[in-house]
Amino acid sequence: MALATTSEPTGAHTAIGDPYALDPAKIKEPPKGWGPSVRFLGPGMITSAAVVGSGELITATTLGAEVGFLLLWLVFVSTFVKVAVQIEVARWSISTGQSAIEGYNRVPPRFLKRGWVSYLAVLMFLQFLTSQAGVLSAAGLALSLLVPIGSDSPTTASVGFWVLLMVLVAIAIHIANRYGIVEKVSTALVVIVTAAVVVLVFGIQVTPFAWSFADLAGGMQFQLAAGTMGVALAMFGLTGVGAGEITSYSFWCVEKGYAAWTGPNDGSEAWVQRARGWISVMKKDVWVAWVIYTTSTASFYILGAAVLNPQGLVPAGSEVITTISRIFTDTMGDWVGVVFLAFAALALYKTILANVPSLSRQVANAIAVFGVFEWADSKSRDRWLRGLMVVQPILWGTLGVVAASPLALVVLGGILNALYLVAVSIASLYLSFKETDPRIKDGRLFTVYLVISAIAIFAVGAISLYDMF
Repeated sequence: MALATTSEPTGAHTAIGDPYALDPAKIKEPPKGWGPSVRFLGPGMITSAAVVGSGELITATTLGAEVGFLLLWLVFVSTFVKVAVQIEVARWSISTGQSAIEGYNRVPPRFLKRGWVSYLAVLMFLQFLTSQAGVLSAAGLALSLLVPIGSDSPTTASVGFWVLLMVLVAIAIHIANRYGIVEKVSTALVVIVTAAVVVLVFGIQVTPFAWSFADLAGGMQFQLAAGTMGVALAMFGLTGVGAGEITSYSFWCVEKGYAAWTGPNDGSEAWVQRARGWISVMKKDVWVAWVIYTTSTASFYILGAAVLNPQGLVPAGSEVITTISRIFTDTMGDWVGVVFLAFAALALYKTILANVPSLSRQVANAIAVFGVFEWADSKSRDRWLRGLMVVQPILWGTLGVVAASPLALVVLGGILNALYLVAVSIASLYLSFKETDPRIKDGRLFTVYLVISAIAIFAVGAISLYDMF
C-alpha cells in the first residue's frame, strides 16, 4: 500500500515526500504554453546526461571514422525513432504514478505470476554492468593519459586509481538519494559538454580537416555501408534514448512531480485536463532533450568523419581515447589534445553520474516486482536505492579495469540494449492500447508514429540477435 504523504511543490518545482503516493493534497494545475512550462522541465536533462556520453564519444565517433559521412542520417533516425516510445511509457507513468518497470509487469504472457518483460528487466543488470564498465574504463583511461599515476604512460594501476576516484565521487554525490541533486548536476554537465563539442566541430573549420555542407548533404542520403552493421547496431542502441533511458525517464517524471501533481484518476474531467496538461509539459521536456543529445551525437559523428576517416584512423580496444584525441592533436596542436582528454573524461563520467541513480532505480524496482521488498514502502525503497548506488558503481569500475577494453564493452552493451528495446517497444504498445486512459492519448497521428517506432526498434533488435549468434 502506498504511503500517503502530503506535499507542496518546492521552489525547484519538485514534489516533496513520496512522489509515488498519489495524494489529492499534492494536486497542482499544469502550466500552459512554453514560457510557464520551462520552469517545470528537468527529467529530460537527466536523460540527456545519460545519453550524451559513451554512445556519442565512442560509438558515434567510431562509426564516422569507419565510413565517413555516409551514415550521418543514422544519427537522426536513431534518436528520433525512439521518442514516441519514450513519450508513451512516460504518459502511462504520469497517469498512474507507477514506473515503467511496473507497467512492463502487466504485459502478457505471464510466467509464475510475473509478466515476461519483468524477467528481462532483471537480466538488464548484466547490460548495465558491461556498458557502464566500458564507460568508466574509457574515462579512467582519459584521465590516466592526462595525469598518469606512477609512470609516464597509462597502466592498469593508473586507470584503476582514477576509476576508483570516480566511483567514490559518484557514490558521495548520490548517497543522499535526492531527485533535485540529480537534476542540477545533470543540467550543469549537459550544458558544458554540449557547448564544448559544438565549439570543437566548428573549430576544425580552420584546419585542413574542415567539413563542407556538401559532406553533410552526402551523409543524409540514407545509405548503408557494407561491413558496418555491428557498430551501426551499437550506435542505434546507444545513441538517443535506449531501453535504459526510456525506462529511467518514467522514474524521473514521477519523482519530478508530474504524476503527484496530476493526482489519482478519479474519472473526472478535471483529472483528464490535469493529466493532459502535465503530459504536455513532459513532451516539451522530451523534445528539448532530443534537440540537445541529437546535436551532440551529430557533432561527435562529424568529428570522426571529418578528421579520423581521411587519415584511416579507427578507434580500437583500449586505444579508443588516444585515437580519438588525434582529432585535435593533428589539427590544432598537442595542447588541444590535453583539453580534449579532460573534455572526454567529463563527457564519459557525466554518463556515470546520471546512470548511478537511474539504473539503480531500474534494478531495485525490477527485484521489487519479484517480491524482494515492497516498492510502495518509501523507507525500504530508499534503503535499497542507496545500497545499489554504492554496489553498482563498484562493480562497474572493477569490471572496467579488469576488462580494459572500453569499445568492446560498449559495443556489447549496445547490442544487448537493442534486444531490450524490443521488449520495451512491445510493452509501450500494450500500455498504450490496453492500460492508458484513452482520454489522455494524442490521436491517430501519434499512434502511427508510435507503431512505426516500435516496428523499427523491433527490427533492429532482431538483427542484433541474429548478429550475436
